[in-house]
Parts: sequence; structure tokens; C-alpha cells
Amino acid sequence: MVRVKKVISLLARLSVSCLLLVLLFKFNKIDLAVLTNDIKGADKWLLAVGFLFSIFSCILGFLRWKMLLAGAGIKASLKKLISTFSGGIFFSIFLPSTIGGDLVRVADLAQHTQKAKEVVATVFLDRLSGYIGLVLVIFPALLLGGDLISDKVVFSSVSTIILLLAVILLVLFNNSIYSRITKFFSTPGSGKIKETLKNIHREIHVFRHQKRMIVSNLLISFIIQLTLPISVYFIGLALGVRISLVYFLIFLPIIGAITLLPVAIGGLGLRESLFVVYFAKVGVVKQLALAMSLLSFSFFILYGAMGGLIYVLTVHHRRLQPNKSPCV
Repeated sequence: MVRVKKVISLLARLSVSCLLLVLLFKFNKIDLAVLTNDIKGADKWLLAVGFLFSIFSCILGFLRWKMLLAGAGIKASLKKLISTFSGGIFFSIFLPSTIGGDLVRVADLAQHTQKAKEVVATVFLDRLSGYIGLVLVIFPALLLGGDLISDKVVFSSVSTIILLLAVILLVLFNNSIYSRITKFFSTPGSGKIKETLKNIHREIHVFRHQKRMIVSNLLISFIIQLTLPISVYFIGLALGVRISLVYFLIFLPIIGAITLLPVAIGGLGLRESLFVVYFAKVGVVKQLALAMSLLSFSFFILYGAMGGLIYVLTVHHRRLQPNKSPCV
């Protein structure tokens, strides 16, 4: 029954991705032949630079999570951590947004270390740290791109992102609000949700005295949120898009935050629609905005496939040694 539900969920999200892409092509009158030519004609050297920035952000993401694991006292070999992280990247291609990859990371490392609660907390903090880094980038960038502050869509998007972050931080770190939230989840049938909240809240407070680690983690998150827009900026240059980097620093964090919603496979369809909507505000032709998104997604597929290769090559080794100490 559980497998049937998972298959239905997967098909539903795949259908959403396909529907969004169909609507995008239909209502924006995208010419597939011209789009293909635009992508084929992109400057390969500039694309290579963009890909390197993308890989760099991925490496930084691994270091950020590794730092959190060390702070939580979770010990595992470097090989194991690389394998688990790579598996998360790979499966996030097929699962809904990056959250799907996070679940893979939790399942894989929790089984290995027998510290499920602690692993869940580190993955949650890893995602939260990235979200904070996103806000740290988008806010000053928006001030630099002052003409977009008056745009209702951009302003409401940024306001929602910042408000959501404020709510999450209050729930996690304000004991009064946290107590009210847990009381709300005291209703019948919500036991698992309440227990999960308690576990995350308890494990997160392990980090409150590790200020240096927290600052370092947020610094890495800030750099990650800078490198991703820079990667897409080079994709734009490869396609002949000549607009300020500031716009990429504004739009990419917004798009990244929205595509966290688990409504489409790997964010496909939703991300492309958002690229068209936001970059049209600064004069980018819809077809080129779509090309930027698809090329960016191809980077994701490429290093996801690399992650999958690493994961698959280590699966057999792990199965042969199920009782091996996680500290080795």
C-alpha cells in the first residue's frame, strides 16, 4: 500500500512538471526549434565556467553539512559521507525538489550511524542555513537593484521569503512560541508531527554554544547562494544575455526558495516558468530565459549523474560490510 502511494505521488508530481512545461510553451509561444538553436549556439567556454561555479557550490554544500555533522558528534568516514551526499544529489533529480534528496541523506546516514534524530537535525539545519544564506544575498542585492523594489511580484516574493524565515526562527528559538506550536499539535493523529518537532528542537539546541561553527556555516551558505546566481549569469552570457549580475542575485534566490515546494519532479516546469516570469521583468526574451533555466537544469542533471555514479559504486561495498563501525 505504501509503495502504491509513493508511485501515485511520483506520477502526480511528474504530471505537474509536464503540465507546467506544456502551459509554458503554449502560452508564451515558445518555438522549440529556435530554443534548440539558442542552446546549441551557446558559448561552450562560458558554459564550462558556469558549470565549474555550480560544482563549486555543490562542494561547499558538502562541507557545510559535514561541519554540522561534526558539531552534532556524528562520526562517519569521509567516504561514507561523500557517498550519502552524492546519493542525495542523485535522487533529488527524480524526487520532489531538494527535499527528496534530503530524505535520502537522512535514511542512508541514519541507518549507518544509528543516530536518526541527530541526522535529521543536521539535514534540517543544513537546509535552514542555506535559506538564511539566501536571504543574506537577496536583501542587499535588492537594494542595489532598486528599480525592482517597486515591482509588486518581486517585493511580495522577497517579503514572503523573509517572513517565512522569521517565523521558522521564532518557532525554533522562542520557547513561548514553540510551546504553543507543540500544544497545537496535541490533537489526535498528530503525534508523529509533534514528536518530530520536539526531536529537531532538542537536537538544534546542541549547537547554541558552538557560535564559531554557526558563523562559519552561515558564511559558507552565503557563498553558496552567491555562486549559484553567478553560475546562471555565465549561462546567460553564453546565450548572449547582457544584464547586470545584480538581477541574478535577486531572482535566483527567489526561484530557489519557491522551487523548494515539493510539487514537481526536481522542480522541473516550476523553475522554468519562474525564470520566464522574473527575467522578463528586466527585458530578457522569454525564450532565452527558458534556455537559461534548461541549461542550468542540465548542470544539475550532470553533477547529479556524477553523484549517482559515486553512490552506485559504493553501494556494493556498504552491503558487504553492514556491521562496520561508523567511526571507521
